[in-house]
Amino acid sequence: MKNSDSKDYSSYDDDVSFLKDFVEVIELTDPSGNSKVAVSAALQGRVMTSASLGEDGRSYGWINRELFSSRDTSEHFNAYGGEERFWLGPEGGQFSVFFKNGDDFNLDNWYTPRLIDLEKFEIKEQGASSVVFIKEATLTNYSGFQFELGIERKVEVLSTAEVFMQLGIESISGINAVAYQTTNTLKNIGSEDWKKETGLLSIWLLGMFNPSATTTIVIPFHPGSESDLGIPVNDNYFGKVPQERLLLKDSVLYFSADGTFRSKIGLSPARAKNILGSYDATNRILTILQYNQPQGVQDYVNSMWEIQDSPFTGDVINSYNDGPAEPGKKPMGPFYELETSSPALALKSGQEALHIQLTCHFEGDQEDLDRISKQILGVSIDEISKAFN
Repeated sequence: MKNSDSKDYSSYDDDVSFLKDFVEVIELTDPSGNSKVAVSAALQGRVMTSASLGEDGRSYGWINRELFSSRDTSEHFNAYGGEERFWLGPEGGQFSVFFKNGDDFNLDNWYTPRLIDLEKFEIKEQGASSVVFIKEATLTNYSGFQFELGIERKVEVLSTAEVFMQLGIESISGINAVAYQTTNTLKNIGSEDWKKETGLLSIWLLGMFNPSATTTIVIPFHPGSESDLGIPVNDNYFGKVPQERLLLKDSVLYFSADGTFRSKIGLSPARAKNILGSYDATNRILTILQYNQPQGVQDYVNSMWEIQDSPFTGDVINSYNDGPAEPGKKPMGPFYELETSSPALALKSGQEALHIQLTCHFEGDQEDLDRISKQILGVSIDEISKAFN
């Protein structure tokens, strides 16, 4: 962050200037020049950060400056940050692409495939407001099946008018907004069909954002009995989430994104809707994610770190709040994550599948943000702000 008496945050220009010392940065913008999005081909077409108020606007993505500055890399995972990265699931289980056959499921044996960690994606097309990346690769899962795959990832900045149209709500003049849509294609370019018996892949998008003491994640879900729809939320990834950090109210859940307590939640396809978000009450930033959730599809890869009885009962939406893994240890960030996944992809040779995600940041008056929140998330800004008070 640049030294400045006028602001206590990292601006878009601060972060992009920093990043350019380490990686090439592709900058996209809408016609107004206010919506800025920074993307890195070296990091798999990752959206590193964005801003709604031009170069001097607040930078919304979390950037791991310490890791970049070290110029070092880890064999396991390089948490460079960025507010939307392309990954592949499953993480755990007998069809995992993060563990080798026969290894125990623990951190010592957990390796993020270089394809989605350190390898560069090639630029296929580039314009002022969009860029398309491509990559071909081979991945072998825990059970020994080899995937031959092709990836195409398009990142496109939307104008403010297009954002409201895409969300299906009335336009609000005067609000500051930045939104980008990514269209992620996975293709089976091998001669063998991808089948459940040998394991399937999913497209997995994860965004790292800056936490605060007043940031709350908001996820609407389908209400109903557990006998019909299963549990509303899986909160047992890293031990049960304490009640003061996870609140279920009617058909909306609230999850603390303060970056001080390591915890993770997930929603099943029976519970998840196609929308989620977060609100930073201190800085009045409303973040909305929308994705193309296919109706009636129940098979999602299971990423639990164990040999699984049900490898296709995974989550559609996940959210992670960073914090120390052990008392006295430093957190990885801190940051918080909003994540969505495609279904498990049983692609025949030559077939492809899409996972599309829209990420929007709105910054402005509480009254305007309230109108958006009520229409999209079904709750008011006041309800979100007071969820844990």
